[in-house]
Amino acid sequence: MKLKKTLLALAITAVTSTAALADIKIGVSLALTGPGSGLGIPMQKQLNLFPKTIAGEKVELIILDDASDPGKAAANARRFVTEDKVDLIFGSCLTPTSSAIVPIAFDAKTAQISGAPIAPQGDKEMIVFRLPQGFDVMGHAVVQHMKNNGVKTVGFLGYADGYGQGWLASMGPMLEKEGLKMVGTERFARTDTSVTPQALKLTSTNPDAVLVVASGSGAAMPQLALAERGYKGKVYQTHAAATPDLMRIGGKTVEGTYVVSGPALLGDQLADSHPSKKQALNFVANFEKANGPNTRNQFAGHSYDFQIAMEKAIPMALKKAKPGSAEFRMAMRDSLETMGRTVFAHGVMNWTAKDHEGYTLETGVMTKVVDGKFKVE
Repeated sequence: MKLKKTLLALAITAVTSTAALADIKIGVSLALTGPGSGLGIPMQKQLNLFPKTIAGEKVELIILDDASDPGKAAANARRFVTEDKVDLIFGSCLTPTSSAIVPIAFDAKTAQISGAPIAPQGDKEMIVFRLPQGFDVMGHAVVQHMKNNGVKTVGFLGYADGYGQGWLASMGPMLEKEGLKMVGTERFARTDTSVTPQALKLTSTNPDAVLVVASGSGAAMPQLALAERGYKGKVYQTHAAATPDLMRIGGKTVEGTYVVSGPALLGDQLADSHPSKKQALNFVANFEKANGPNTRNQFAGHSYDFQIAMEKAIPMALKKAKPGSAEFRMAMRDSLETMGRTVFAHGVMNWTAKDHEGYTLETGVMTKVVDGKFKVE
């Protein structure tokens, strides 16, 4: 009888231990093909370095390609919550695809960490946390640089989607506050192969500077069109353009372009006092060790910061519930919201119940393309 009780106790302990060590599942949807692949592929490469365990628990990343398509991103999200029963969703890397995931994550009460600066409406904001810097934070750096460099009039040439609209909505009030005037607004689709008509209209207003709002490999096309129309003024690009693709496709045309960026790529140029210098240097060192020299990429930096967030939030959530449960999914959301000041490669993050963007206005770093590289201004 004593032996039976001992065996029974051992069996219960084994079952309990197995339950406690249930895998943490994270669904990842990225643009690995299509127009957004220049963003998604570097993010996936950084995720290849993601730890296999956190706080003693095995972590499984389920990575799917959304092909830069909102419908596919939504389908991936539905699979994550219905079949895979993930504890959290990471994705996507484009505004339209990330936005398509939001209602599914919200209905499933599963936190979403977005790799794009989306703006969910109403109650859906509670479920989404953003890794990229918000439009106001990065726009602040752009407008201050314009003001300090004598710009009086600005033209806008950007995507006709949430990313373009977000920048346009933020820039308008900031330009007006600083006494700068927007003299032209032109939009184009991510899938467009030419923006010649828009560039022609914009250059006819002869603005002191043009803000191009596009991402990855698509960011060079509008600037090439401006150059073809003979535009000689200043050109600014957003943080979605802070990738080698800008120079690879734009060549000499993009020399002298001002590009706002997070600090992740610029650790070797940052002052020692900059809070993100250590993380930025660590990110670049590890990424380029795995992928080769000069492969650093700001979107890969968001995946690096995602790991930092997980390493802080997962231990907090494990104190409240077990992976695979509805309680754990909500504990993950609550942990992200209460994990406090956290230094990322891309800046200092402090998500709160009232702020799921979290970066301070000092986050944006203005760079200039010099000899095919980003140089801190």
